[in-house]
Amino acid sequence: MSTKALKEIKCELVVVGGGPAGMAAAVAAYEEGLRDILILERDDNLGGILRQCIHNGFGLHRFGEELTGPEYAYRYEKMVREYGIPFMTDTMVTSISEDRVVTAQNSKEGIFKIHAGAVVLAMGCRERPKGALNIAGHRPAGIYTAGTAQKFVNMKGYMPGKEVVILGSGDIGLIMARRMTLEGAKVKAVCELMPYSGGLARNIEQCLNDFGIPLMLSHTVVEIHGNDRLTGVTIGKVDEMRRPIPESFEYIPCDTLLLSCGLIPENELTKDAGISLDRITNGAVVDGERETEIPGVFACGNVLHVHDLVDYVSEEASIAGKAAVRFIRGEGAKNVNIPILADGQIRYTVPQKITEITPTRVYFRVADVYRDRKVTVTCGDEVLYQKKKQKLAPGEMETVELSADMIANAEKIGKALEFKLV
Repeated sequence: MSTKALKEIKCELVVVGGGPAGMAAAVAAYEEGLRDILILERDDNLGGILRQCIHNGFGLHRFGEELTGPEYAYRYEKMVREYGIPFMTDTMVTSISEDRVVTAQNSKEGIFKIHAGAVVLAMGCRERPKGALNIAGHRPAGIYTAGTAQKFVNMKGYMPGKEVVILGSGDIGLIMARRMTLEGAKVKAVCELMPYSGGLARNIEQCLNDFGIPLMLSHTVVEIHGNDRLTGVTIGKVDEMRRPIPESFEYIPCDTLLLSCGLIPENELTKDAGISLDRITNGAVVDGERETEIPGVFACGNVLHVHDLVDYVSEEASIAGKAAVRFIRGEGAKNVNIPILADGQIRYTVPQKITEITPTRVYFRVADVYRDRKVTVTCGDEVLYQKKKQKLAPGEMETVELSADMIANAEKIGKALEFKLV
């Protein structure tokens, strides 16, 4: 029995994922002068999840105008095509080694290996399914993740149902509450386990309040009814420990349940490569250049941490793309190692450490809704940064700009940077 040798090629920069993060990273690398770039995308087209996000609200920060998801994605796809950046669609990456060998496969090339000078991980995220939620009841038709329903309605022209309950108030769930209403369905309630919404304030206003759709905080679905097709759900209020309160149970007849219960970064490749993940973000631990603990492997976008605005995805991907070019050219200077710690009220930061004395934007999310607090960055006893915020909420990404002088000062002190609310 003969065996055929795998095709092996070399490429200076391989970008895994052709969504907004992957395209932005590739474009940034090209604009830094790199020409040997290859984007690998498992779907049949570039654009990622934005292709099904036909609502507007994208691009205000990045392009200074309001775009739909497909319009935003096309801006980057147009740049990719105009620059002549090569890409492969319908291509699945199966592994990445510590020495940056990318193994992939498609129907044209079969299985092949790419020896990369640097790799940018931009695989995006997926929705948390019903199986992860432990809801009592059968498995009738009519239960979808919000993103699946969005694809059915916006890309396939199918209506999942007419009477809808939504579990979870993430942005996709809020947007689908409005979308289903506009398509003629009756959205009876959006139930949220937490005492606050997980979505942007503007989406609560525009997608729920404008259409009279109730948002039931501290509520969850406790039972699913129906055998072949969903006939209804039982919802209930939860206590401070998030346990359902039986006397609050209420039956709501419906034929559709949409789940908007969080997003999970697609980090199977990252884990298989031996890269450590942050226990809060479920993304890779990175420095300010978005480099992981494997030299030359970078991560950006929703595979690193879930963003609220795609504009921030593109911004972060540009950082990773430019840093990958510097790595390939041997220009990176890792001259410090300063950990960043969060106090718990601030759930996490990205990056988790700083390795270069250069201006660095740190992204973070808070653990609860807080009012009239000061975002404070300290190093030892010294306060390096402080800014008062009227309101902070888990659904809204926040940022802090650290100057090179602040980072140099922290290096002199020799202690971690601590992010906290006071």
